[in-house]
Amino acid sequence: MWNDAERSGNETGGVVILDSKNFRLTFENQTIGELIYKKWYSFNAEILLSDGAKYQLEPKGFWDSEIELKDETKTLLEFKMGWKGIIIKTFFDNKEDTYLLKLNGLLSSKFVLIDSDKNELIVAETDFKWKKLNFDYNIETTQNFDNFDKKELLLLTILHGINYYMSIIASGG
Repeated sequence: MWNDAERSGNETGGVVILDSKNFRLTFENQTIGELIYKKWYSFNAEILLSDGAKYQLEPKGFWDSEIELKDETKTLLEFKMGWKGIIIKTFFDNKEDTYLLKLNGLLSSKFVLIDSDKNELIVAETDFKWKKLNFDYNIETTQNFDNFDKKELLLLTILHGINYYMSIIASGG
């Protein structure tokens, strides 16, 4: 289970918002990775994992309608907005899997990641903080998700997906 690390000093993990462009994912007080935006309100970002691996999130397509996650040589993941939410395709270990990241109701602040068998893998709740003019995140994962090989990379990409979704909605489409 991943909780927002800013609520008190003794959580086991969460998303720490360093500023409006930088997010740090932690678990048991250890940094798992960071999501770093190149500039404010941009869909270009970099993911740095604690093992030193670097990945790029780059928009492509008309009006940046699709985002790709790349390592130095190939595309590992892509996502785009669909009618039901964000459709995520992963290409980890030469295997393609499809997921849906959707808002859990029209006026909800919870995002849910489901697999192609409609199993819930993640629930991420956003909480807008007026004082910071930013969102806090509370992320819970299932045992199935916890068994994924590239869960840290996928979690940081999902955080980017939620930011992408909220930016698209805030801009009116």
